[in-house]
Amino acid sequence: MEAHEALVPVMFFLVCGAVAAFALFTRHRERITMLEKGLGPEDIRKLYMSGRSVNPLASLKWGMVFAGVGLAGLVGMWFEQAYAVPDGIYPSLVALFGGLALILFHSMARRRLAD
Repeated sequence: MEAHEALVPVMFFLVCGAVAAFALFTRHRERITMLEKGLGPEDIRKLYMSGRSVNPLASLKWGMVFAGVGLAGLVGMWFEQAYAVPDGIYPSLVALFGGLALILFHSMARRRLAD
């Protein structure tokens, strides 16, 4: 293993740590600003909780997207073995099946909301 190959995992964890530290610092600075503006801890808690309503359709949407992506992988492997298609088909199949899953979700959600 060469020196530059060992840097990849180190850099990955350093970047992940930097992103997490930046997110925590930004959140802390936001809360300090709210306290300076006169909002109390209870007001801040209500403000944060107001945007966190649970959408039951969100789980369905992401479940359909991940199922579509998994199906794309299976179809890609089948095409690769049965028709000797190159590996380049995987990204297009993921986009196709993921998009189809979102279109199907949209029609299901629209029908459910119309009821």
